[in-house]
Amino acid sequence: MARIAFILLAHKEPEAVIQQARRLTATGDYVAIHFDGRSKAADFAMISTALADNPSVVFARRRHKCGWGEWSLVAATLEALRAANGAFPLATHFYMLSGDCMPIKSAEEAHEFLDGQNCDFIESFDFFASDWIKTGIKEERLSRYHLFNERKRKRLFYASLALQRRLNIHRSPPADIRMMIGSQWWCLRRLTIEQVLNFCDTRPDAMRFFSTTWIPDETFFQTVVRHVVPRNQIRSRTLTFLMFTDYGMPVTFYNDHYDLLVSQDYMFARKISPEATGLKERLGALWQAKGKRFARSTEGPGLFRFLTGRGRVGRRFAPRFWEGDTGLGRRNVLHVIVAKKWHLAKRLTQAIRDRTDIPAVDYLFNEDQASLPDLGGAETTLAKRQRHRRALLRLLFDQFESRRMVICLDPSALPLLSDFTADRAATRILLIDSEFDDDYVRGHIGRVGLAGQHTSAELIERILPTVRADLEDEVERLRDMDFAHFQTISRAQGQAGNAVALAAFLDVPPEIAQELAETPHLLDD
Repeated sequence: MARIAFILLAHKEPEAVIQQARRLTATGDYVAIHFDGRSKAADFAMISTALADNPSVVFARRRHKCGWGEWSLVAATLEALRAANGAFPLATHFYMLSGDCMPIKSAEEAHEFLDGQNCDFIESFDFFASDWIKTGIKEERLSRYHLFNERKRKRLFYASLALQRRLNIHRSPPADIRMMIGSQWWCLRRLTIEQVLNFCDTRPDAMRFFSTTWIPDETFFQTVVRHVVPRNQIRSRTLTFLMFTDYGMPVTFYNDHYDLLVSQDYMFARKISPEATGLKERLGALWQAKGKRFARSTEGPGLFRFLTGRGRVGRRFAPRFWEGDTGLGRRNVLHVIVAKKWHLAKRLTQAIRDRTDIPAVDYLFNEDQASLPDLGGAETTLAKRQRHRRALLRLLFDQFESRRMVICLDPSALPLLSDFTADRAATRILLIDSEFDDDYVRGHIGRVGLAGQHTSAELIERILPTVRADLEDEVERLRDMDFAHFQTISRAQGQAGNAVALAAFLDVPPEIAQELAETPHLLDD
């Protein structure tokens, strides 16, 4: 009978990881866990302690600090695979999972299905001939060197890309390898895994190539499996049910999706909302059910496209993403940096991206770019962001797969701040308190259109005190709102005082806060 070694990659919610491991091993299967090296040490300690007495659970020997689109995700998977391959000699199949996945069939059904299939299940489409990539760069994922994370170091990512284009730096995959692409969720036989690991050990040229490609978790296993396994033993599909919205975002499943999920021709589904406790309980019980038979269908994606498509032609079956739950998420934390001097706030968000795993965007309600990821068009105009501000932030939380996020606001945007603090999510506020000298105020007068190139210097000097008073009043009104979680940093407080405020604002260890406070020229004009 088939016995599955689940390769579980997780980075949050340690209680859910523990429950998932116990659930999967209760039916005779195995679990190899890689818990992100960026996650809290206390969370990993909780998981390892709770599962220490479970002989069917093993941990990756090395915890990589994973980043979306980076080689680190593949490296983490390989670490867990090696651990599972060595610890579980009776495992016949290896199944890739994330912490957001849940079973939608029973273990009994899954084992019977795999017993009848002598093949590997992995999406594997020709990289160049298929249209699998819908947005973003395509050939340059492979032909350029990618050393920076597009989400965390957007400026460096695109600067490096532009430089390589200008210098005509170009590379090709190893000559004997046909590049393939597909979903990162797969189920592979034991012999295939052993051949993949042998490939890793004997092909340093290919490993070097993949380690500097962009989003290699969509190409590495898809390519190597096709290289080491005959084509007729590969089913180019995944056994994990997932869908994407027309905004390019993964569809999240909630309590009322149970019947839809269990009827699909898949074994697992992602991604399940952390708040869908009822759905998780029902699916967890389903995995251990005996004698249950399932009707299988493939209508899920088509039904989703039909229902959401009604809005495109004016007949509403399903709401837009901004018309559904417009809250930020009860368990999410929004960190808001309020600063009139935008360049100071941007220095701090860049430092946060460099030194922590907390996603940080800039003045997303004031600037077009603002270090935003691609949201499939939902973020295209400032007016649209303002109208659907809570939904946009909820979308960003989902996109970053994070419970925390930093944004920047101008002090003039107090109505936005009041709206966010009224939400069920926790909101923390950090004011960068600055002085407004005459040069700054004169520049501000020009930036906001109070004066043009032909405005007399005399008139500018006349309105200077009024404009400065208005700037200072914005800050005072912010202080008077008496927010519960409010911190301030300034030059007057010094690095030590600023570090204390940053630690409270971001909930980071004192040493990280100190590093942020010591960012070169952090508060310099």
